Amino acid sequence: MKISKNELQDIILGDEQVGTGSHLKTAQNFLRRYAQTSNEAQKQQHFKDQETAALVTLARQKFLYTGTPISINDFIAEGAEQKVYHLDEAHVLKTNAGIFYESWLDYFNSLLIHNFFFPATAYTFLGFQKVEDVLEAVVKQNFIRSNEITDLLKVKDFLDYNGFRNKRNNDYFNPELGLIFEDLHDENVLSNDGILYFIDTIFYLTPAFYV
Repeated sequence: MKISKNELQDIILGDEQVGTGSHLKTAQNFLRRYAQTSNEAQKQQHFKDQETAALVTLARQKFLYTGTPISINDFIAEGAEQKVYHLDEAHVLKTNAGIFYESWLDYFNSLLIHNFFFPATAYTFLGFQKVEDVLEAVVKQNFIRSNEITDLLKVKDFLDYNGFRNKRNNDYFNPELGLIFEDLHDENVLSNDGILYFIDTIFYLTPAFYV
């Protein structure tokens, strides 16, 4: 999991694809360019509304979700951030309206960081859908079976070894990378035979990331 700031900056600020086969980096590049050209970037809510409108247009052109229809019969669970659906024996689908992020760019940055740190549970971005006029990202992820209760002290030790300092409760900060890592409770980190699987992560970049 250890990574240098230069590597992380290349992932977020570079144009190269990270991982294999997904449109995730293409969408992130679009959002990054949109943020750079928008005059409203400092007015976050207004900017996110504009960003969403731009994504709706992009979805129609390139990233409309056209995969397996998502059925309420396949619903598994719902958290504050996203809904989870059964896809097949090995995968789940997750829908996310980006409510934990000030911008959609922040959400896609978080996905890219997750995929680099945790390839065993990497997200594959499948596209966008609109549900009751709300834009949602649809991602696919490996289904992880937990066979034991997650020991949060082991999570803390693992993160501390990799430079993440506990701020409070289940929230962490890496001062070297300028990275916040939050909400790591035992439903977002699963354990199977002593191996930790980070399945739902929330990363935020801080100003220190860009220095």
